[in-house]
Amino acid sequence: MILGRLAQGVALVLFVSFLAYVIVYHMGNPADVLASPNATAEDMARVVHDFGLDQPFLTQYFTFLKRVFSGDFGMSFIVGEPAMSVIAARFPATLELAISAVFIATIVGVPLGVLAGAYPEAPLSRLAINLSILGISVPLFWMGLLLIMIFAVWLGVVPAGGRGAVGTFLGIRSSLFTLDGLHHIILPASTLAISQTVLFFRLANAGTREALSSDYIKFARTKGVGERRILARHVLPNILIPLVTVGGLELGSVLVFAAVTETIFAWPGMGKLMIDSIGLLDRPVITAYLMLTVFIVIVVNLAVDLLNLWLDPRLRTRAR
Repeated sequence: MILGRLAQGVALVLFVSFLAYVIVYHMGNPADVLASPNATAEDMARVVHDFGLDQPFLTQYFTFLKRVFSGDFGMSFIVGEPAMSVIAARFPATLELAISAVFIATIVGVPLGVLAGAYPEAPLSRLAINLSILGISVPLFWMGLLLIMIFAVWLGVVPAGGRGAVGTFLGIRSSLFTLDGLHHIILPASTLAISQTVLFFRLANAGTREALSSDYIKFARTKGVGERRILARHVLPNILIPLVTVGGLELGSVLVFAAVTETIFAWPGMGKLMIDSIGLLDRPVITAYLMLTVFIVIVVNLAVDLLNLWLDPRLRTRAR
């Protein structure tokens, strides 16, 4: 199973590398950005030659592919540093934003989903169901702007953008280790967590309802087991596997697709770097970002599969 996943990952890397390079190759002429506005035709030709842009497409692609497997994605056209180093400098900001969003979604969505599934007629359950419909219907960028207007502009309780101060703990630098950093991450993490919260809520709600209608729950009730114990010892472990699967996949998707939130809140992460690089036609950074996202998706999916094998003995039996 693991070898099959790895083989699929390698094939996916090759496919996406070609597809990404085809798309990036046709994104304008980087020489228009690299050369000065007063550059002559000779200057433009020299810039094109220095960056290898005058080579045939396949030659450029195979050069790029060879560098990819050696960890070299070329130099950024704008910054003049290795493209992967430029992205690596932004990765911690995106990672802490993604972890915060999934954490918020988990501690809010899962308990509400379990309670709504166990007590569907309660007023809080009905309110949560209605809010989940609203949360999945409203566009992310609009929700982010609305939260900025309410909490940053009108109430002034949190900053409207930026990452804030960065602290160090056990050699790890993160804005989560400072009060100012936590103050800054509240709005972007909450915005990014809305859709994940709705997903966790609906998944936990459906799983709880299905589990409560099963025979082993009815048998537990006939033995006099309390509702709280049933939810904690019987229902929650049975809905844990789909929650873990979705949680891992959502963490990967948030890491990859946080560009909109990072742009709205001026969060200095990989997504905002990608948007800026597209505007500046920085091909090495764009291709390096795309390849990194593919790698993240492959690693997260493999980790989720391994975790599910550990949690569910039936999957281990099938794998054997």
